[in-house]
Order: sequence, then structure tokens, then C-alpha cells
Amino acid sequence: MSLKEQIEKIYSDTSKQPYPAEFYEIFNKFKEELNQGRVRIAHKKDGQWQVNDWVKKGVLIGFRIGTFADYSINNSFGFFDKSTYPLKRITIEDNIRLVPGGSSIRDGCYVSPGVVCMPPMYINVGAYVDEGTMIDSHALVGSCAQIGKGVHISAAAQIGGVLEPIGALPVIIEDNVLIGGNCGIYEGTIVRQGAVIAAGVTLTSGTPIYDLVNEKIYRKGLNSHLEIPENAVVIAGSRPIVKAWGKKEGLSVFTPIIVKYRDNKTNESTELEDWLR
Repeated sequence: MSLKEQIEKIYSDTSKQPYPAEFYEIFNKFKEELNQGRVRIAHKKDGQWQVNDWVKKGVLIGFRIGTFADYSINNSFGFFDKSTYPLKRITIEDNIRLVPGGSSIRDGCYVSPGVVCMPPMYINVGAYVDEGTMIDSHALVGSCAQIGKGVHISAAAQIGGVLEPIGALPVIIEDNVLIGGNCGIYEGTIVRQGAVIAAGVTLTSGTPIYDLVNEKIYRKGLNSHLEIPENAVVIAGSRPIVKAWGKKEGLSVFTPIIVKYRDNKTNESTELEDWLR
């Protein structure tokens, strides 16, 4: 029986505690595959991202079968979490630059060699962070989020997580994307490669994106996700409310705007990042 079949079988099993030792053996094997990046929550096929339902089920199994465990350093630093999801064990051989200062990486996620983690930051279970990416101070990579190569997630940026429903696509950040400080990317948004999301932009499934260059509006469809096009440069903008009291009061609402597409000038402004990695 394949690992996928084993995970599906455990997920559908309604047994209660105490769980059999076999459950933990299978889950630990599955978690090691997550840690090594050999299985992941989502994959790209023919240019489109698809959820691997069984992998997300495996992550959820860990929460179900885990017991409450004491991970305290001492009496002054108490930490308590599921026994199945301690901190990820990282050694110097992993070639991950984990700068001292309060960062945490939860077990059951893949962090590639060459990733830079500035304190304090957090990577949650099920996440996939590819090589050469920098996760800056106070940044969050949420559960199951998929981060590509050469990405910069700037200070205080939030990459949202998702565990349920099973089929929900996580946030996808493709290769060479720059996420500015204090950004929030949530609800299965896909940021295509090379895009620049300027500081303070928030993207959710219900956010319309106005493209000044191509005079288009991008929205989440009934069977599709909000996507930011390749190399788009997105800034925080606003649009006026044109009805009733809102118009009378001169109010406006937040609107992300694509003001240009990445060019040599944009690339020059981001070159400094390579010196920091």
C-alpha cells in the first residue's frame, strides 16, 4: 500500500484514542516526506496549481493523533503544543541561514537550502519554501503556503495559511516575487513569478485588481482564484464610492492597482537583496 493510500485510510478511520502505533509510524514517515520536500500540498500542472488533497489530509492527521506535549526550555520559557508538531530540527548541514532572535519553524514543512530567515519570523506546518528565498523580520508563512525560489517576503508581511476545507488552494507565491513590508496575501491568492507587491497591499479572494497598463480588472472567478499576473507591479490605491451617502461624504475604498510591469529599472531597485542573502 502506498503512502497516499495509508494516509487516506487513517484519515477515514473514526477510531478514538488511544490510536494504534501504526498510525504514528505512518504519520512520521509522511512528515519526513514533507520535511524533505518530496511531497507538498500543491503542485503546478500545465501552468495551473492543483491541491494534493491527500497531503493536506496527512497534515490534519497530525493534529488529530497528537497529544499535548511540554516543550518548555525552563520554568521561565514555557511552550506547549501537539506532540506531532515540535520545532523542526535544523543543523548547519541544512544550509539554512537562521539568524538568532526568536524565529520558529514548525516540523512538517520544507525549507530549502539557501533560505534566509531573519528574526523573528515563523513558518507553519505544511509550508514549502524554495531555495534562495528571504523571510524577513516579523513575517509569517502560514500553514500550507507555497513559496517559490528567490522570493523576498519583507518585514511584517503575512502569507495566509489554510488547512480546511481540504480542497482549498493555499496562497501561492511563485519564483522571484517581491512581497513588500506589511503586505497581507490571503485566501488562495496566486502571485505569479516576477511580480512586485508594494508595501501595505492586501490581497484576498474578494479583492478586485485594477490593471492600468492593460485596462483590465482581475477578480476571483467561480472556479478560479485571484491571480496577480507575471511581473506585475502592484501598489495600494483607492477608488471613490459613487453611491448614496458614501459619495456624499467623499469616501473611497482600498484598491490594489497594477501601475506597470517589471522592467530593468524595477530590477535594479531590487538588486540589493542579493547582497543580503
